[in-house]
Amino acid sequence: MTEITIPNFDIALTADSGQCFRFNRTGERDYQLIAHGRVLTVRDLGEGRYLLGCEQGEFEALWRHYFDLETDYAAILSGLPADDAFLQAAARYAGGLRILRQDPWETLIGFIISQRKNLASIKSCMAAISRRFGAPIPGTDAYAFPTPGQLAAATLDELNACALGYRSRYIQQTARLIADGALDLAALDGLPDAAMRAALVTLPGVGVKIADCVMLFGYHRTRAFPHDVWINRVVEREYGGQTPAENLGPYAGVIQQYMFCYARGPAYRPAPDASQANARRGSGNPLA
Repeated sequence: MTEITIPNFDIALTADSGQCFRFNRTGERDYQLIAHGRVLTVRDLGEGRYLLGCEQGEFEALWRHYFDLETDYAAILSGLPADDAFLQAAARYAGGLRILRQDPWETLIGFIISQRKNLASIKSCMAAISRRFGAPIPGTDAYAFPTPGQLAAATLDELNACALGYRSRYIQQTARLIADGALDLAALDGLPDAAMRAALVTLPGVGVKIADCVMLFGYHRTRAFPHDVWINRVVEREYGGQTPAENLGPYAGVIQQYMFCYARGPAYRPAPDASQANARRGSGNPLA
């Protein structure tokens, strides 16, 4: 067991933020994360302290990076435009969220599955395909996420049995392309953002929104700013229909997650009229 302190970290919000589909609450203060072929238990001890079910060496080798502890989230929060009331409220609500550094392959399949599904359904599908096609994780009752080769070998009937619906064909075709080497996901990490996005949208079932999610959550391209139905509503209600992404600097994607979680939460109150939204269009970010 390893006890650590993580400043500016809300584990409940991060686990339920829609960025990771195998991070679940298992008790009042307990969580289970399955990633990189490992199972990690986490207990929230309060006041920023967490008890991890791993040794110090494993934490340093894997989980420190996974939880993005190298990034100064306090600096991101302090750099938000002071005159943007919506962003300030979003930061107060969701400022404890962190962008996890996930495996690009698992992230890609997770977001292909995410189309027209809620978070609980996505998590259920990810668990189902891991049980059916992935390898058992020794010493646990969990399964690793299947490799491209394992999913490429699956039939459509087998994939359909995991409640994937029309996404089964996308997943099978994408897995075969990756397994055959038609697209090297590791090599994409060396590309600039625009080229990475262009490569990702060539995959079956991947549009710009899913590509941006994979860039942000799988490759930690923190300028990527996915537009989904929640963000589109915010842009319309709070910014007069003009996205603020280009004004938010190198951590636009992190800020997008604050916006997303706040817009989905109970505390959000939309701007009362268009004039208030229009007033926010010129807001900039000192971190840019």
